[in-house]
Amino acid sequence: MCYNPPTMLLEHLSLANFRNYARLELDMPHNVGLLVGENGQGKSNLLEAIYYLATTRSYRASNDRELINWLATNEPLPHARLVAKVHRQGGAVQLELTLLGQPERPSDEAPTDEDGLNGRLSLFQPPTASLQKKIRVNGVPKRAIDVIGQVNVVMFGPQDLDLVSGAPALRRRYLDATLCQTNRRYVRVLQRYNRVVTQRNHLLRRINAGHAHPEELAYWDDELITLGSQIIANRREALSLLDGMARDINGQLTDGQEHLHIAYRCSIETGDDIAAGFRDALARYRARDIQAGMSLLGPHRDDLAFLVDGVDMRIYGSRGQQRTVALSLKFAEARYMCGVVGEEPILLLDDIMSELDTNRRRWVLQAIEGGGQVIITATDVDAYSPQFLDRTVVMHVRAGIIEQIGIAH
Repeated sequence: MCYNPPTMLLEHLSLANFRNYARLELDMPHNVGLLVGENGQGKSNLLEAIYYLATTRSYRASNDRELINWLATNEPLPHARLVAKVHRQGGAVQLELTLLGQPERPSDEAPTDEDGLNGRLSLFQPPTASLQKKIRVNGVPKRAIDVIGQVNVVMFGPQDLDLVSGAPALRRRYLDATLCQTNRRYVRVLQRYNRVVTQRNHLLRRINAGHAHPEELAYWDDELITLGSQIIANRREALSLLDGMARDINGQLTDGQEHLHIAYRCSIETGDDIAAGFRDALARYRARDIQAGMSLLGPHRDDLAFLVDGVDMRIYGSRGQQRTVALSLKFAEARYMCGVVGEEPILLLDDIMSELDTNRRRWVLQAIEGGGQVIITATDVDAYSPQFLDRTVVMHVRAGIIEQIGIAH
């Protein structure tokens, strides 16, 4: 996907009490690995474990407790442990993540989203109640914010159709996750920005209730503008690159019949001076924010639009078009990461062939050949040519147990 770059390699994966894996020690193939098995056997769980180690969050679970093997939840100290040994251009990296919990207690409390940040979709989730997350990098204790970017992964799965057809929060989270893996400063700015939004919203509710004065917003407005302007600028810069890459890939997937454009839809009108536009918008809509008790403008309210020949794919795209757009975006993300960090990311492809036609399947197989490390899941090998399988490590997955049944030549 990049021109002859170094490749980061996940060399070994160790799991204990993660999902349906009670114990797993697995040497990973250095090129392409194909996980084959019936539904519900643990193929997607393995990809989720790799993604979780790289980003410290799951792309499927709304609660980290769901990641602990259900048999372990009855133990006095429920826990799950994940370890990855990765080779990078700068040297070896070992990531270790342990979830420690208490025996689960029933609760009638529903999660809330008073701050409008779509908490379950936020890149930075607070620890689950009575669950500790302990992280080490090369044996040294680290915070989650320090782990993101140590290993770069790109995940494509059935849920990614929602990037095109789903809620704006999904698209914001996707773009933020991509930037966080490649820009350590962005991670910290985003985290600070989310805290500022929370504090400002708390003050807005106090003002609305008559317990504070609107002039007290000045400090939080300045912080919102400073941090939010950086986020918008970084997103636009990244998207300008992703847009060109995705357009090229989408053209290849559609034989040049469709032309994709990804547009950044900002909640504020900004010209070259983002901060000035942001400040003007906050002043004009202050009364509305106070009435709502919520910050209604800023990058936490922005969106992406996927346009094919000018047509919005979220509203008017067929399922096949939306899947092609999502596929184009994900392979563009891999190119983007490679260009920024100088190494091929690890590509995780969950059931990628199930809804692709013959031409798109052929394109995918050509795209991953000769690239970096790729882990694919499938219920069978029918979609793969004998020539491809000859160069692939095939592993059978059944009830959380993996058996290697084919070795790449």
